[in-house]
Amino acid sequence: MLLHPRAKVHRMFELVEPIATVTFSEVVNEAFLALGMRNYWDGYFAGRAAPLGTAPAEVVHAVFYNFAPGEVARHIPWVWGKTSPEEAIAVRERASAAALRQMMGEHADLPGLVRIADLATRAAVSAPIEGRALYAGLRALAVPGEPVARLWHAATLLREHRGDGHNAALVAHGIGGTEAHVLLALSLGMKPEEFGRIHHLPAAQLAAVVDGLRSRGLVDAGGGFTDAGRTTKERIEVLTDELSAPAYGVLSADELDELIAGLEPIAAAVQALDG
Repeated sequence: MLLHPRAKVHRMFELVEPIATVTFSEVVNEAFLALGMRNYWDGYFAGRAAPLGTAPAEVVHAVFYNFAPGEVARHIPWVWGKTSPEEAIAVRERASAAALRQMMGEHADLPGLVRIADLATRAAVSAPIEGRALYAGLRALAVPGEPVARLWHAATLLREHRGDGHNAALVAHGIGGTEAHVLLALSLGMKPEEFGRIHHLPAAQLAAVVDGLRSRGLVDAGGGFTDAGRTTKERIEVLTDELSAPAYGVLSADELDELIAGLEPIAAAVQALDG
């Protein structure tokens, strides 16, 4: 297996992320609301958890890792009374491809897109599945034939493969899901109570998480990083990149460079509209 430099593996993360996450856009949200979902998060959990089948909330919570206790159970299994995993998978793919095509603009019709989608797919279906529950579920799905849909599917596989590895890195460093969001907020120069994924938590609950990190020497009295906290965050990111690298081992160095060059204008176009 070819080992690519960490910088290129991390660059792939930066490029794959905006492409995969069009699945959390308003186009996809509207498609799930049309199925009878009550809100955005119903659609989020239905679409993202669908490859796991009708797994109970406890399993989805474990696999997703970074939601506060009880949050998954507000949606799983309720959503399966409105749709099935199979339908959710189909709706998510169709709406995500439509959203990506819209955001890509002229890039969606360039002849080189087929080559880029093929390279991304080769990487996306080549990584080991052991210990990667969500990635394994996605790998069991059929790969779309249409290039834009295939690109979105490949980006989603690569994103969730990396995400499964990131969760393993967090576990290895003793960082819980909510704690991970606190550390991410601090790395972005934000206070935890301002960060989108945890700002809604009760103040006492969030304070308890920060206090736990403080007692471990990762957060200082003022609520910022200590040197140990910053080092721990960096170690997790390095390990996450290392664990995601096997996905790209099937590509030669030239092919990975070609994929990066092909994805850059696409990711830029998506980010320009998403921002």
